[in-house]
Amino acid sequence: MIASKRPTGRDTLEAMKKNCRWALASLIVLLAGAAYPQTSSQTSGQSSAQSTTTTPGSAAAAQRARQLDVLKTPTKDDLLRGAYGPYRANNDLLFYALKLRVDPDARTIKGSNTIRFRMLADGTRIQIDLAPSLDIDGITFNGKPLHYERVPETRALYIDFPEALHKGKTYEIVFAYSGRPVTQGRFGCFSFDKDKEGKPWITTACEGEGPSIWWPNKDQWKDEPQDGMELDIAVPNGLMDVSNGRFEGSKDVGDGYTEWRWHVHYPINNYDVALNIGEYQHFTLPQHGKTTLDFYALPEDLDKAKEQFAQVPTMLDAYEHYLGEYPFDKDGYKLIEVPYAGMEHQSAVAYGNHFTNGYYGRDWTGVGISPKFDFIIIHESGHEWFGNAITAQDSSDMWIHEGWTTYLESLYVEYRWGKDDAIKYINGYKLKVHNERPIISPRGTNAEPPQDQYFKGTLMLNTLRSIVNDDTKWWADVHDFYNHFKYQNIMTEDVVDWWNQRTGMNLTPFFDEYLRHAALPVLQLRFDPDKHTMSYRWKADESGFAIPINVGDPAHWSRITPNTTDWHTMPWNGTADEFHVDTDHFYVDVSHTDLVLSASALGGISR
Repeated sequence: MIASKRPTGRDTLEAMKKNCRWALASLIVLLAGAAYPQTSSQTSGQSSAQSTTTTPGSAAAAQRARQLDVLKTPTKDDLLRGAYGPYRANNDLLFYALKLRVDPDARTIKGSNTIRFRMLADGTRIQIDLAPSLDIDGITFNGKPLHYERVPETRALYIDFPEALHKGKTYEIVFAYSGRPVTQGRFGCFSFDKDKEGKPWITTACEGEGPSIWWPNKDQWKDEPQDGMELDIAVPNGLMDVSNGRFEGSKDVGDGYTEWRWHVHYPINNYDVALNIGEYQHFTLPQHGKTTLDFYALPEDLDKAKEQFAQVPTMLDAYEHYLGEYPFDKDGYKLIEVPYAGMEHQSAVAYGNHFTNGYYGRDWTGVGISPKFDFIIIHESGHEWFGNAITAQDSSDMWIHEGWTTYLESLYVEYRWGKDDAIKYINGYKLKVHNERPIISPRGTNAEPPQDQYFKGTLMLNTLRSIVNDDTKWWADVHDFYNHFKYQNIMTEDVVDWWNQRTGMNLTPFFDEYLRHAALPVLQLRFDPDKHTMSYRWKADESGFAIPINVGDPAHWSRITPNTTDWHTMPWNGTADEFHVDTDHFYVDVSHTDLVLSASALGGISR
């Protein structure tokens, strides 16, 4: 996903109070265990959806509202969605088969999801999520209706089986549903739009809002269907659906609708599952190694798409050079025009950057490099490696998606134009960092991390490269790190453990300093002109923070390794102003304010 700008000047004390509320809420959900008492009960076939009034407003207004209250106290729904509770943990997803009919005129959907899972423990209950604005038309097991309970004010529902399901056994339920999905969030989540000709243009983009707004699923990140999924999407004749996976054909179902079938051959994060419905025109480029390249644009934009989408092969060249082969060859690579900026939907990347370079034509990092390429193609496609092939288990650790993918932008720049431009490009992100709260948000609470996960995240990784201080080793490390965790769902601890083992360093304080604290580490300097020395130490929230850094003369850097407890001294014959710190390669603050003044400067009085 792409980042949006956030307001500055948030009161620090208020932010601390809100963080405390999140922490308290996290503790509550951990203590709650099975979450909330079920006060509403139904049998499959009885609808429990309540009528909902929706006032979407403008996308900009919704975005501002979210930005101004990113630290709101979690709701009951947040806690149930965020926690990996006992009725999620007792089963392992294997496969989804989503069959859906979309009516653009009525703005409704109707269909079913067949959910296959393996039990990890004996039990009689599982949790599935679906927005309360949608009706449940029936949940069946072996053709018989199941009892279920919807938790009020949440998407959670608990499905009960008449007898115990046994550990190690595979089961399947069919979840039928219908209704009108609620448009919400920055990209609408499920949007019934019109193209320039007034024809239906329907898209989904639900990373933050959650896909249970429009289809029933296990709405969390930790468990993905191991065997992938199938999508059969019926739309009015003349329209096309483009979804994730490999296209397997279309058929006229005989009532003015055509059904489009797609098969996903890999595990897939639920928010990656996408519909793109419109009068799409399809074209291809020559196969890139094992990867088929398919593109979809509206008729009036076809020529522009053919010109702009020609950047894709070089993008794949760059990422494959550093990371290895494109991770979803069985499904191919698709780029699909949409009416919003863009999203990383697995093997079906959404594109809405107006067929121009930069980000909506803007110089995204302000240093003159991003106008050379299409930001959305490069960023959103990078998520195929980080975000899709490697996925965080909890939204709290989404920097694994966004920090790494933002760093991949610099890989593309370095591949095309060299290291100097890549470092210049990365440093352009400094103006977007706010350092208002930690990158890692409270876990198990459906909390959205701050935008610093993108920009501070990539600057942290650039710093890690400089700590390694050997580009041959660095690129091998990055390649092997990605391939070690490919097709896995991981957490920050997994990342840190890998880099500790790989480098032989204790990098835990480094990662914790940048990810778990708001402020940057500060290199404190003391200049003594009489002794011709410079003294230094780190000021950091992590007492063990002790990374090396380049200082002194940029033509001949000296490499020092300060710590947070002791002042160390190095010779320096220049002035304090002539002493430089390599902040292009190390993302830190520098304090020159604590100077040891000479006796003559103090009128002969010793300090």
